[in-house]
Parts: sequence; C-alpha cells; structure tokens
Amino acid sequence: MLNRPFAQIAAEIEEFARTATNLVALEQFTVERIAGRLPAYDWVGFYMLDPDDREMLELGAFVGAPTEHTRIPVSRGICGAAVAQGETMVVDDVRADPRYLACSMETKSEIVVPIRAHGRIVGEIDIDSHSAAAFGVEDRAFLEKCAATVGSFIEKIESSRGLPWP
Repeated sequence: MLNRPFAQIAAEIEEFARTATNLVALEQFTVERIAGRLPAYDWVGFYMLDPDDREMLELGAFVGAPTEHTRIPVSRGICGAAVAQGETMVVDDVRADPRYLACSMETKSEIVVPIRAHGRIVGEIDIDSHSAAAFGVEDRAFLEKCAATVGSFIEKIESSRGLPWP
C-alpha cells in the first residue's frame, strides 16, 4: 500500500489517464504532478523507445533542468540498462555507478522505471535527486504504479487505433 502523498498522486494520474486524448498530455500531466509535489524528485522525465529504432530512447516530457541527453542508446547509461535488463534500476550514488550519464553535477541518485505495453517495454520514467539514496521501497512501488498506468494508457490508445505498439 502506498503512503498518502504517493497514493493521491497515483490516483490523480490514473484519473487523468481515463480522459487523456494523447500520450504527450499524459506524460506532461504526470511529470508536473510528480515533480510539483515530491521535493526530493529534482528531475522527472520520460524516455520512450523510438518506434523506428527500438535501440534508441527519446526524451519526452520532463520537469527540471534541460538535458543534453535527448536520445540515449539502449546500450548506454542507467536509462539504457533499465530497458536492456527489463527492470527498475535504483542507484543510490550515481558517481559510483560507471553507467551513469552525467546530466547535472547536483544529481546524486536516480531511479528508472520501465513502462510496458502489450508485454514489451516501450519507455521509462526517469527520476533524479540531488540527495543521495533518495529512493526507497515506497518510491519504487509508486513509480511502478505510475508506469503501469502509462502502459495501460498506451495499450488502450493503440487498441482503439487497431495498431499494436511498434
């Protein structure tokens, strides 16, 4: 069970997903809700697999400092590792992890949660914190719930179009 702030934000995202008309709107709503209400979440963003190149992640909606990493190969970084390994990655100290692609000197920890639709990874939610070891079990459960909501939305949209995610 999620704590109250996490549960409330997750419920708001689920409610918005019921009426959202496109993925961009859902991504933007999600990053704004998460970043706006969780102070240790200093950078919140989406990376989605490029439909034309499933080995490349593309930056979607985000809140936080601009990043030079607008496209990340699945073979690089913690973001790439989350897709390649198909699991949530929690890094308590990014400077101690050789996979980390430095975006900000202030970032100390990161969590990356894959998004699945139609049984395949289609993207991820990426969160950076200026605090070391900022992400615990509840953060992981909360973000995995958010990722599941986005994945279900993608499935619904693709099914309504009669097309599976590429």
